[in-house]
Amino acid sequence: MKSGVFVTGGTGFIGGALLSRITDGPGWVKALARSRTGGETVSGLGALPVIGDLFDMDSLREGMDGCGLVYHVAGVNQMCPTYKSEMYRANVEGTRNVIRAAADAGVARVVYTSSAATIGEAQGTVGNEDSEHRGSFLSDYEQSKHDAEIVAMQTATELGVDLVVVNPSSVQGPGRATGSARILLYPLNRRFPVTISTHVSVIDIEDCVTGHVLAAERGEPGRRYVLSGATVTVREAISLLADLAGSWRMPLPVPRFLASSLGMALAGPASRRPDPVLCPAMVRTLLHGHRYDGSRATAELGLEYTPIRRSLDRTIRWLVDYGFVFKKLPGYPKLDG
Repeated sequence: MKSGVFVTGGTGFIGGALLSRITDGPGWVKALARSRTGGETVSGLGALPVIGDLFDMDSLREGMDGCGLVYHVAGVNQMCPTYKSEMYRANVEGTRNVIRAAADAGVARVVYTSSAATIGEAQGTVGNEDSEHRGSFLSDYEQSKHDAEIVAMQTATELGVDLVVVNPSSVQGPGRATGSARILLYPLNRRFPVTISTHVSVIDIEDCVTGHVLAAERGEPGRRYVLSGATVTVREAISLLADLAGSWRMPLPVPRFLASSLGMALAGPASRRPDPVLCPAMVRTLLHGHRYDGSRATAELGLEYTPIRRSLDRTIRWLVDYGFVFKKLPGYPKLDG
């Protein structure tokens, strides 16, 4: 039986946390790296680097040689992408290549990191693995992951690859200060924050990693597993942040029609600068809101979720210690050194 494990996306937030977990276990682990610097990063996490990318079939086959398990975590996760075509290519064609390489290498199982955004639930409903897709997309990112998941399933079926899909909601925790983590940083760093009325679903990074490992061990081939630990309104989340941090002014609610108008205004050239804080897709997603049901992962995989208060506490502590929060928070004095 092949004992090796191959990981794509090991230099990213989820992939790096996954590497840290599985390199402490039995067997050996290899990880794809696009550069020497990336190779040093995954090596520091205990994995053997394989230099290449998602479009280099030789490097993918080399990395998977002798492996019984592949975690395909790599992808472009940008709500406001600068280059949409590159995101589609990485998320869709890159996923197809990973499945094909796994078939060529005789890999026993592939765990693919999709997104809860692919559920496509109607506004105001709770999304799960069996929800009917609304038939439209809030962002290019959402559509790219939706298309990638379909490609993954179809290619795996055609080539006889044992594939399990995990669909994390918004992943938060120590180690992340970009992307949706800005939703936490914004009220922590603003004297007079504003917000809109919406729902968000989150999962702690450690739970997300555990969900991947359990999917590899217990997941049913061809099945999706939503990983989502808690759903709260933005106001509830900020109230919890305020309580943990030692209180500050609660945010001013912005009417939804005004937020929608902001989204229209952001369609101009200013939203196309690299990594904008807001863009029309981000506003659409926030106004839609997301409520996900992660109970299948608990029932079938045995995943237990971290209480959101504990997760936010760990996250704020890390953000403060690493200098991402520049306001003084009574509940989180900066540590010496």
